Parts: sequence; structure tokens; C-alpha cells
Amino acid sequence: MTTVSLTDVASYLPGEPVPAEFYTDYPGAEDKLRNHPMFKVPPSRHHVAADESNADMVERAVQPLIERHGRDEIRGVDVLLVHSQLPDLPFVGAGTEVARRLGLNPEWLVDVANAGCASFVYMLKLARQILTTTDAKTALICNAQSAAGQCFTQSEVRRLAQAAIPGDGCGVGYVTTSADTPVLDVETRHIGEYAGDMTVAVDDGRKYWEPGESQLRIGFTDASVAKVLARGNRLVPEVVTDLCRRLGVATADIDVLITNQPNRTFLRNWREALQLPPERHLNTFDQYGNLFGAAIPITLDRAIRSRQVEDGDLVVLGGFAHAGDFAGATAVRWHGGRG
Repeated sequence: MTTVSLTDVASYLPGEPVPAEFYTDYPGAEDKLRNHPMFKVPPSRHHVAADESNADMVERAVQPLIERHGRDEIRGVDVLLVHSQLPDLPFVGAGTEVARRLGLNPEWLVDVANAGCASFVYMLKLARQILTTTDAKTALICNAQSAAGQCFTQSEVRRLAQAAIPGDGCGVGYVTTSADTPVLDVETRHIGEYAGDMTVAVDDGRKYWEPGESQLRIGFTDASVAKVLARGNRLVPEVVTDLCRRLGVATADIDVLITNQPNRTFLRNWREALQLPPERHLNTFDQYGNLFGAAIPITLDRAIRSRQVEDGDLVVLGGFAHAGDFAGATAVRWHGGRG
């Protein structure tokens, strides 16, 4: 069977760090959920500029890959997969614009709308499947998150506890048919019974695309938060444990675990359930907040650059999406060798 590798990753963060006070000192910043563990405020995050698009961020995130592997090699990718966690335009994903900007002509181009905060894992699975069953040899997978500086800075939404948690950024992965950094296995689950539990809310009851004066926000309630906490606490350890069982290793033998990072509570509960010390469960929550789907590749890139990932490490990437309608984990044997 063809071996597929996550050969390299790169990332981009927009603008200067935005301090917590941007939200906590905002007039009227009161919310009954303010003290809930789900909404403990990170010290810092980044926001997209007013005119910065998902395609802009992907273009900037890919530049280190071009520098390391050559423009012609990146331009020659056979597969382009893109997840945008706030589409720039209705009806149209960012994939075609990304291809135009980078000069790509891929045989496979897919804008992946589902899998949310675990979409990097899902896109890696899709890339692996395409590269092992077709003539395709290389893939570029891209996670762009741009909701923080747009949705969550609206004048009314900014007062809510949910607003201070997200941050913006972009992470990308270069996937090849090689044995340099092999993808050992992938575990994914689509859980349809939870699909309707991720909601948005507007106070005037309009559909999100209809004109009105109310501002779009995530529809958090006490009950929905409790459901998400319970599901998230369970789902990520389950998929990681099942993945490790198939690989024949204990979860405690994972050298580096990187997950999505909704809040500190999930991060603590996941590593405790998997019997890992904090130094082996890496995150960038305090620096960048909840990066949604971009968290996994951005944190992995930062970990490689800071030499927290060493040659030969068993690296596991995992997470869950939305209110629990998707969960996934993948294992990679890292041999990237860059610092």
C-alpha cells in the first residue's frame, strides 16, 4: 500500500496580538456565562484585518512551504483541500481563489464545509485516501479561521462571554506519497444525532441572511454548553484511544498530542483522560485563543519550530467539531527534521 506522509506544515497569524482587555474592558461586557469554565478568557489572540480574506491568509501561510520545497513543487500539487471557518462569500468556498493566487491547477479541488475544529484531521484523511487510490502524488490542505475579527467584534456580540475566546489564523499542510513522515492511521466519526445542536442566534428571529438590526452570534445556552462539555470530554479521548489501540500503543506512549483548543477545561480533561503530562499535550490557547479548525496545524507548526517535536516522535492530532457531530484523530511518525 502507498505510504502517505504529512511532509510539512506552515502557518500564518494576522496582525498584532489583541489583549483580553479588548473584550473584558468593553462597556457593558456582562454575561451570565462569563464565569463558566467554557469561557475563561485567554490573554491574547489575533484578528484578521477588515479587508483580509481567507485566501489572503492561505496565500501567506503557504509561503514557508514554497521557500522550503520550491515554488514549482507547490504549484504542482494534485489535490487542494480548503476549510474556511467563516466563508468570505455566500455560495463560494475559498479553494478556487487559493488555486488562482498560488498558480495551482489541481486535479482534485474540494472546499470542505464540515468537520469544523477537527477538519485538519478529516482533510488529512481525504488527502490520504485520494493519494492511495489515484495517480495523485501531492496534496495541500488548508485551514483558514477568520470569524474572530469579524463576527465576534460586532458591537453587541463583543459584550458576550463567547466573544473573547476565538482568534484568527491559518494553518496548512503539505502531504505527499512518501515515507518521510508517515501517516500511520486515521480515526474519524460522524455523529449525526448531534448535528442540529450547533446553532446561531439573532434576537429578531430573522434568518441570518435576511436584513435586520440584530447581530449574529453562536446560540449558547446553559443547557447547550453542558451538552458540549459532556460530549467533548468524552469524544476526543475515545477517538484517540481507539486510534492508539489499532496502532498497538498505549495513549501514555504518545510523544506529542495536539488537539483543537476550545478552552483550558477541555485541554486539561483530555490529557488527564489520556494519561499525558501537560508538556506532551501542546497548545497555543493562551497566545492565540480558540483557533477553531486552524488550531491543530498552527500549533503543530509552532511546536516543530520550537523543537518541541523531535525526530521519531509519535505525534497524534485530534479533536471534535461543533456540538459534537464530528470527532477524529490521526497519528504521524514525525521525521520532518526542520527547526
